[in-house]
Amino acid sequence: MVQVSTITFLRRGRLVNHDVVDPMQTVLDYLRLDEKSKGTKEGCNEGDCGACTVAIGHVRNGTLIYEPANACILLMGHLHGKELVTVDDLARDGMLHPVQQAMVEAHASQCGFCTPGFVMSLFVLYQRKGKVDRQEVVDALAGNLCRCTGYRPIVDAALKACNAPNARNENADALRLLQSIPNDDVFAGSDKSFVAVPRSEESLLALVAQHPDAVIVSGGTDVGLWITKQMRSLPKLIFTHGVASLHDVRDDGTHLRIGAAATYGEAFAAMASLHADVREVLRRIGSKQVRASGTIGGNIANGSPIGDTPPLLIALGATLALKSLSGERRMALENYFIAYGKQDRKPGELVWAIEVPKLAATAQFSAFKISKRFDQDISAVMSAFRFTLDGRTIGSARIAFGGMAATPKRATQAEAALAGASIDDEAQWQKAISVLAQDYQPITDMRASASYRMEVAENLLRKALIAARGDDIPHLGAA
Repeated sequence: MVQVSTITFLRRGRLVNHDVVDPMQTVLDYLRLDEKSKGTKEGCNEGDCGACTVAIGHVRNGTLIYEPANACILLMGHLHGKELVTVDDLARDGMLHPVQQAMVEAHASQCGFCTPGFVMSLFVLYQRKGKVDRQEVVDALAGNLCRCTGYRPIVDAALKACNAPNARNENADALRLLQSIPNDDVFAGSDKSFVAVPRSEESLLALVAQHPDAVIVSGGTDVGLWITKQMRSLPKLIFTHGVASLHDVRDDGTHLRIGAAATYGEAFAAMASLHADVREVLRRIGSKQVRASGTIGGNIANGSPIGDTPPLLIALGATLALKSLSGERRMALENYFIAYGKQDRKPGELVWAIEVPKLAATAQFSAFKISKRFDQDISAVMSAFRFTLDGRTIGSARIAFGGMAATPKRATQAEAALAGASIDDEAQWQKAISVLAQDYQPITDMRASASYRMEVAENLLRKALIAARGDDIPHLGAA
C-alpha cells in the first residue's frame, strides 16, 4: 500500500494536506493558533463543557454523516479522511444558519461563551433526517454546559430549527471530495516522532510491532487528557480509526462481534438491542461528543477500574479477541484485567474485537450506573447482573462491578452463594449479599467512600434479584 506523509481532511470546501509538526496538536489549537479561527472556544480543556464542540463529517455506507466532537481533546491525526466544520463556517452570504437564527429568536444566549458549542451540537442534530423530540434534544445537549440561560430557550431553539420543513443540508460536493481521498497509509514524521494512520489491518499490526513504544489512539477521549491535563510527552501516535474492518459491528443471530475501533455511536443500536438496561447505561456514558469519538475497544484496552462497559460485558459473558502479527488470541474478558494498570496484552498485540453472546430466554439481566450527576459523569459504582433461572431456582449467576476494586471484577463468591437459591426467597439471597465484602475491598476517593460503595453494591444486588423475581422496578440502569 502507498504511504503518504501528510494527513488530508476537508475544510471549507477544499481538501487540506496538513504536515503534522507536533503529533500531540489538538484540533482546538490548530483552529485557534494556526488557522486563527476564534469561534471555537476553550473552556475546560478536558472534553466536559462542550464550548469547543465542532462537527466531524464521515462517509459511512456512501452517506455523509456529521457527529459532534470536543476539539480540545481531538487530535489532528483524527481528522484524516474527514471533514471539519466549525461555528465560523455556518453563516453564509450574510445569512445566519437556521440553528443560529433560532438561537437569536429564542434569546438563547447571554454571555455567549458556550454558545458556539451549543450551535455546533444543534447543527449536527439539524443534519439528521426526521423530526426530533424534546428528549432527543436534551440528549444532544448533555455535553454542553451553560451557566447563564438555563436550557429552556436553547431547547426551544433546537425544536424550532431541527423540526423546520427544510432541516438538513445535503452536501454532495463534500461527499465527493471525501470519497476522492486516496486510501493510503499515513506516516507523518520520523521514526522518533510521528503520526501514523494505517488503512489496513496488516499495516496497523506491522507498525505496532515496529514501534512497541508508540501510543495506540482510537477515540482519544483518554489520550487527549494525557496531553492536556497530565502534560505527557507522546511523540509516537498510531491511530486505529483508518482501518475500516475495525469498525465492523456484526450480528450473527447468537452473538455480536464489535470491532475495537467501533465507537459507542457506531455500536449503540446493536448493543442496545441486547437489553434495555444496556441501552440506558450506554446513553449515560459521557456525552454525544464523547460517544461519537470514544470506542468500546479503547475503554477495555485502558483497563480502567471505573470504565462502564467492562462490567456490562463481563456479566454478559463476553469474549475478547487480541491480535498481533503472530495471530489472534482469545480469552474471557474478565481475564484480561490482571491488576491496576496491568492487562494481559503481549508486546505487539492489540485489543481487536469483543464478542458478546445474546441473552438466553431463561436469563434475567440488570445493570445500574451510580454517579453524582445523572448525565456525563464517571461512575462511583457500575454494576451488571445476569441470573439464569431454572424454573424459580437460580441456576447460575454472573455479577460484575466497576469502581469496587483495582480492576473490573466478578463477584465469584456471591455468584457461588446464589447457585441453587430460590428467586422468591429473600432469606436465601442474604448469604450472597453478605459475601460481597469478601469479593471486594473498595477504596475511598473523591467519588465515594469505601463504606458507601459497599452498601450501594449490596443494595444493587438485592435490587437486581428483586427485578429477576419479576417485580416491577422502573428505570433500571438509571439508579
